[in-house]
Amino acid sequence: MLNQKKLLDLVKGDSVDHFLLVRACEIKTTRANKPYLFLELGDQSQNLNANVWDNFESIYSDIKCGDVVKVKGTIDTYQNSNQIKVEEIQPVKNNEISPKNFLPTTKKDLEKMKNDFLNRINAISDVYLKKLLLAVFEGENFNKFSSAPAGKFWHHGYIGGLLEHTLEIIKICDLMCDIHQQINRDLLIAGAMLHDFGKTEELKFDSSFEYTDKGKLLGHIVICAMMIEEKAKNIPNFPEELKNCLIHLVLSHQGKLEYASPVVPKTLEAIVLYNADELSAKTNAYKNALESSNFDDSKWTKFINLASTDLFNHGIKPFTEEDKNTLFD
Repeated sequence: MLNQKKLLDLVKGDSVDHFLLVRACEIKTTRANKPYLFLELGDQSQNLNANVWDNFESIYSDIKCGDVVKVKGTIDTYQNSNQIKVEEIQPVKNNEISPKNFLPTTKKDLEKMKNDFLNRINAISDVYLKKLLLAVFEGENFNKFSSAPAGKFWHHGYIGGLLEHTLEIIKICDLMCDIHQQINRDLLIAGAMLHDFGKTEELKFDSSFEYTDKGKLLGHIVICAMMIEEKAKNIPNFPEELKNCLIHLVLSHQGKLEYASPVVPKTLEAIVLYNADELSAKTNAYKNALESSNFDDSKWTKFINLASTDLFNHGIKPFTEEDKNTLFD
């Protein structure tokens, strides 16, 4: 990786002289109808907004999302968040600086996660579900699944994020199966494994995280449902009701029609998957929001639109017996 300080480690007033990845680039206007260039620039640690107010037309024509640029400026703050005050920005033509160097990556052991996932498939006892899962998660499909982010912005938005998110959901679902014996564990776990598989085709993640044409037209839920239907046809005597219940898990996993689920959860397994997905996604998103916020003068983040609230960074640590002994010594 390039020898430059992480954006996450910079504070207000620090100089910026960095190679960064363009994650957003568009012309916007203020309420007073003044146009400006809005940029989102990032490295592996963080994305920061940057607004260019003057003479930005040539910049806009020279760069696009997924490009690497050289940026000079300083760190400033706005509404409790760092941003870059740009003094100079130039596109980088050197092919040796790959955009992949700037994509955020899971902090967890990717190979271990891959092994954990494959071992969980092998633990499925239902022969039809196991055959279907093995047919889906093989070869290049599994490589894409292991590399993909779970989303662009909100949660697990980094290389390996989809696999990490899926494993979290599997663990939550397994726990619920231990508590409630009525749940069909194999069906639920298969649904958990497949619920976001369509994101491997909905998103592209080679130079930046963007939606594909197929992703915009169909969405990951429909892509996955179609794939399950196709794979099940190639497995002799695959039970129709089992297939329908599995597809229902995928179709309903976002819980509500207004959240883009074609149907709401209508089975025991579906309601568990929906809530497991919510728990994994929101916990990760809130954690990332806290980690990327500037708390110099406040314990609160800025207002987060997707969360519909600001977040409180309490900083409370467990008070252990060791702490007690140290305090009273």
